[in-house]
Amino acid sequence: MEPDDPVVREADPEVQVRAFIDQHRQMLRASLDGLTEQEARAALVPSLTTLLGLVKHAAFVERVWFGEAVTGSPRSALGIPETVEESLELTSEDTIASVLAEHAAAVARSRAAVAGMSGDAVLPGNRRGPLPLRWVHLHVLRELAQHCGHADILREQVLAARD
Repeated sequence: MEPDDPVVREADPEVQVRAFIDQHRQMLRASLDGLTEQEARAALVPSLTTLLGLVKHAAFVERVWFGEAVTGSPRSALGIPETVEESLELTSEDTIASVLAEHAAAVARSRAAVAGMSGDAVLPGNRRGPLPLRWVHLHVLRELAQHCGHADILREQVLAARD
């Protein structure tokens, strides 16, 4: 459901936050719409941040917050990088299609991992220590919103370079 849906506007705050998370997931994915592989990989800032790298990093975020934090499994067992920087690194095998598929799979696992949990549920596996799911949802929303802003600016630069 969309955050502007009347049902969501009247819903419990947990439903609202999940709707905003889903909206931001989709907005970040949409930043790759209509781009070439080269445009998606364009390095326009001094960091590792690229449009394709942001979506790849978003899959990492999903796996950290809804995999590692829920299960307590180490990142190595979950097959995810140890550092944020590594999560942005692109390999020669990374394509728009493969990164979008990886992200979609990570989101599906995230939803399954917390299905039926309330915001008061405590997730034991974060490096900070146990955290309530509500805090995790708010943190993920903040992070996705921040990366959507990055993506908007990068996409604007990519599209402007076409002219």
